Amino acid sequence: MLVESSNRFIKLCEFQFDLLAFLKFYSNRHSILFNVRPLRPIQVHSPPTYGAYPTNFIKKCRFGDSKCIIESMNAVIKRYPRGLAAMGMKPIDNVDIKDSEIWNNAEVGGVWFKFKLFNQVNYGFENATITRIKGFGRDPTASTMEIHGRIPSLIHKGSYIANGRVWLIALNATGESTSDFQNLRFVLKLKVIPEYRNNKRYLKIYELVPIVNISRWIVWLDTLFPENMDLTITLNEVLNANWLEFWNELEPAFLSVFSSVFTGMIEDIFHKISYDDMFLKDNETEINY
Repeated sequence: MLVESSNRFIKLCEFQFDLLAFLKFYSNRHSILFNVRPLRPIQVHSPPTYGAYPTNFIKKCRFGDSKCIIESMNAVIKRYPRGLAAMGMKPIDNVDIKDSEIWNNAEVGGVWFKFKLFNQVNYGFENATITRIKGFGRDPTASTMEIHGRIPSLIHKGSYIANGRVWLIALNATGESTSDFQNLRFVLKLKVIPEYRNNKRYLKIYELVPIVNISRWIVWLDTLFPENMDLTITLNEVLNANWLEFWNELEPAFLSVFSSVFTGMIEDIFHKISYDDMFLKDNETEINY
């Protein structure tokens, strides 16, 4: 048995030798180069880190350099729609929202309405473009920080509970809602306070005031009247035909929701990365972090 194994090994070596000899002969005859090299394992390198988050990924700017900061913010939005845990950035292509009370009229008179949203999610923040910033100087408390931007289409989906009365029509429904806030422009005004950890400044948001404008609001509420689809369609048509009036009526409630959403998107970054590490030091040239 041992002799047979040895013979097979010798024949295999002879075959490999003959194959290499043939390749060499063939390459000489036809001027073809065959480089037979051993395979090397593919090495996967983890990105280098700077403090708590990856380097060479995000452009660092100098304090107050608005143009550079805007470019860096937009690069992060486009590059990391699913978030970047190393810098505390949550996913922005799918943003969960806390339960919200949008309408809550007193139950008096012939017309009143209550409307709550839950199981909510927003799609579209990954398409945001930052257009202007203010502040972000060496002292972040010296003035109110501002972030201006726009989103082509922000889609909101969620479940709703609606109760109310419009004269003789009683409303008691649950269902799914979909909204499309088109050409949304926002201004975020932030006030922050510094917190010191490890001799570095971390920012805490104590107030975020959003200003939001839209060009169109398209909304659909299904099963408003489960027993009467025609009435459901009619009421949705009324909402969409008079969207601006409804938007103006509900704007304070919507702004409260936007404030909560934007705060949630920013505060974790401020908590994870020190304000000083976000910017170039005086003796540093332009680098990425």
